[in-house]
Amino acid sequence: MKSYKNLYEETISLKNLILAWRKARKGKTKKDYIIEFEKETRKNILRLHEELKSQTYFPKPLVTFVLRDPKTRKISKSDFRDRIVHHALVRILEPIFDKTFIYDNCANRKGKGTVFSIKRFDKFQRKVTNNLTSSTYCLKADIKHYFQEVDLNILIQIISRKIKDKKVLWLINKILDNTARIRERDTRIVKNFKGMPLGNLTSQFFANIYLNELDQFVKHKLKAKYYIRYVDDFIILHKSKGQLKIWKSEINSFLRDKLRLELHSDKSKVISLSKGIDFVGFRNFYHFKLLRKRNIRKIKYKVKLFNEREIDYEKLFEILQGWSAYAEWANSHQLIDNLIKTLKLQTDKI
Repeated sequence: MKSYKNLYEETISLKNLILAWRKARKGKTKKDYIIEFEKETRKNILRLHEELKSQTYFPKPLVTFVLRDPKTRKISKSDFRDRIVHHALVRILEPIFDKTFIYDNCANRKGKGTVFSIKRFDKFQRKVTNNLTSSTYCLKADIKHYFQEVDLNILIQIISRKIKDKKVLWLINKILDNTARIRERDTRIVKNFKGMPLGNLTSQFFANIYLNELDQFVKHKLKAKYYIRYVDDFIILHKSKGQLKIWKSEINSFLRDKLRLELHSDKSKVISLSKGIDFVGFRNFYHFKLLRKRNIRKIKYKVKLFNEREIDYEKLFEILQGWSAYAEWANSHQLIDNLIKTLKLQTDKI
């Protein structure tokens, strides 16, 4: 396995920090905290560079709030200067780790995402059912409390297999330790060094590194051919219901023993494809798919954020473009057309 030793200087270089700043500010330029930071952009980036160079950098406390979009989630947001550091780190590490990921790891990767996931699902469904002419089963699984339960010591061990630069590992530890501190303020006692906050770019990236262990196990140990993972949800298609039940048990054992995780018992089941499979926001049947209602509520919530000036038009337009391309895969064209017309009317009034 190839390892990397000299990455820190590139990570904290002014060039990389400037590129990271541009990425972190995208779609959020009207936010007060960005306006404040950019009153002295050069000075603030230079100060951040010096702190990282001297290893005196210390992340600011995370700000935690509840978000309903429509699912209720607790989001822990980093200070803007820390988000620049996150982008700088991921810009350097992502190309290294991405090449180790399986093709059907679909979340938070360039060229992947929900549309890619649904295309792969359709392709796998046609293959395993002989072009939709025979019955097939699906293991639809969800990892219980995934982001809350990630064991950070195991995560660091996994990262350390490839990253040998001690300063990069120091920076990763700083970011992860900030997570532990927010949990300490929540619970008063940190019993385990575990959990990553929803809302951080690094959490999304580290989540893929952590569950790449599962991907490799499913593909190379179990040799499951029709497997797709999107964050902490995954599906496996197979003609044999019994085989999927065996794999479910083996996967649960692997997660528990190697990653200190477990499958969600209520959301992890082997079911017939004919009953429809909930995956990446669609109810997927043999010959059609339906858009789930929570995705309609979610896009309406994004427009509400725009109306309240929480996001700017550039960000809303980007969201609407992506959502339209995604929603068109459902057999709900009239519903989608009416919703888009409604959204256009609302945005035209502003």
